[in-house]
Amino acid sequence: MSISPLQKVRLGYQPKLPLILQNDIHQVAVKYGKETESVSDQAKIKAMFPNTYGMKEISFEKASSTASDRKQVVGVILSGGQAPGGHNVITGLYDALKKADRKNVLLGFKGGPSGLIDDEYVEFTDEFIDQYRNTGGFDIIGSGRTKLETVEQFKVVESVAKKHGLTAIVIIGGDDSNTNAAVLAEYFAANGSGIQVIGCPKTIDGDLKNDVIETSFGFDTACKTYSELIGNIERDANSAKKYWHFIKVMGRSASHIALECALECQPNICLIGEEVEAKRQSMMDIVNHIADVVAARAARGDNFGVVIVPEGLIEFIPEVKTLIGEINDLLAAWEVEYSSLTTFDQQYSFIMERLTSNSGSVFSALPVDIQKQLLMDRDPHGNVQVSRIETEKLLIMMVSKVLAERKAKGEYNGKFSALSHFFGYEGRCAFPSNFDADYCYSLGYNAFLLIANGLTGYMSVVTGLSKGPAAWQAGGIPITKMMNMERRHGEDKPVIRKALVELDGKPFRYFESQRATWEVETCFTFPGAIQYYGPEEVCDITTRTLALEQDK
Repeated sequence: MSISPLQKVRLGYQPKLPLILQNDIHQVAVKYGKETESVSDQAKIKAMFPNTYGMKEISFEKASSTASDRKQVVGVILSGGQAPGGHNVITGLYDALKKADRKNVLLGFKGGPSGLIDDEYVEFTDEFIDQYRNTGGFDIIGSGRTKLETVEQFKVVESVAKKHGLTAIVIIGGDDSNTNAAVLAEYFAANGSGIQVIGCPKTIDGDLKNDVIETSFGFDTACKTYSELIGNIERDANSAKKYWHFIKVMGRSASHIALECALECQPNICLIGEEVEAKRQSMMDIVNHIADVVAARAARGDNFGVVIVPEGLIEFIPEVKTLIGEINDLLAAWEVEYSSLTTFDQQYSFIMERLTSNSGSVFSALPVDIQKQLLMDRDPHGNVQVSRIETEKLLIMMVSKVLAERKAKGEYNGKFSALSHFFGYEGRCAFPSNFDADYCYSLGYNAFLLIANGLTGYMSVVTGLSKGPAAWQAGGIPITKMMNMERRHGEDKPVIRKALVELDGKPFRYFESQRATWEVETCFTFPGAIQYYGPEEVCDITTRTLALEQDK
């Protein structure tokens, strides 16, 4: 296989581990903490997870091993969208498993959860695993979005697991994938199968975190990748001095990526969906604000700038959020009838006849292209696919119209020429930063210790992440601790609660304190490319979000 010089060197990088995981694997013991309960809806969650609810948080300490000495045959899957570092979770799991006993086996099931159902797998060997160390992507076994949520599926997975003698399954995924992990763990526990299930927190969106999970893996690398590109565009904007760049970044349900990129790059405007919702800002409130900033900079002779837009912004705008909610419910309730419609005109009429008057007015006022995007096929959760909604182009159109109206009234005399960008796939499979390489390897290594100690329904967690890896702490948290009830496909279901941007949190408060200056002045900063070799203060830095949250 032909590889690049960087990949060749990165294959030899040895990720750093927390001090506790550097010990002889046979000299690490479980330390139990307090019992847990779900973040809300405690009675309902407890009733749904009678065998795995209320378990204790755990950490590891140096002591005589509390692990089982049985042979471990572990299955692992990658689930959902790609995130930098996924390969290192698997290599960390593999190395710990083999360090405990060379007879232990790791099977990688291909294509995500469907691999467990279809029994498609590969047995990892040293030679195979060594090709993927510290590399981006999920191509080692592929990923998928099949949901493990029905008893029929669980029975198939149990049958496949017993066929291979699996002692445990590790699910590497986001909030929904780990919700499925918790449900699967409950099923196995209820049926006495003896098969453990462990989760690992993955998502570049950064919305899988809480008081124990400080960040999901991939967020660091993705944000640094996007920030490099945004910084490049900022330098170009300041050089050409003639374009406004509207840049949409990933983050379907939360604006963590947008906020982190703003902290890194200091654009003129960064919209935060959670703030829009909290302040109940309308679409026109947002458009008029952007127009005000454009006009203020034009008055200084600066007819250029950069606007960062979170992917999920449109769902935070109150009137549009209500509209989308109605459309989602309508398409779930009338799925058969709607699927028979063959033209947009038919779909438009069908929806308009069933929307409330307010939502109908909002929908009819949108450009036709946006209307079509709102009616596209739903995602696996039954929700609109916001990544396909070209919010950045919609904002450009609306700002242009407002500025033209102001110019006609003599209220604006600048020039507004705008370009749109969407940074999504560019960051999902990048070479993991040193932080993500170390963090992911530690998560995988730690996952094996959870398995060896007989735990199930737990998430692998590593904390203290703003410090160097040697100071990180390793442990586990029951997945049910993170759960609440949410509406999905018209039904209430238990899911891991998404972590949104906290408006009283330190990262947002810092951004809020600076943005008035950034709006008018050109304060761009240029993060540059991710660095892998050199001074630690350049190569091993964490995100600005994590540093601010932990006061570093």
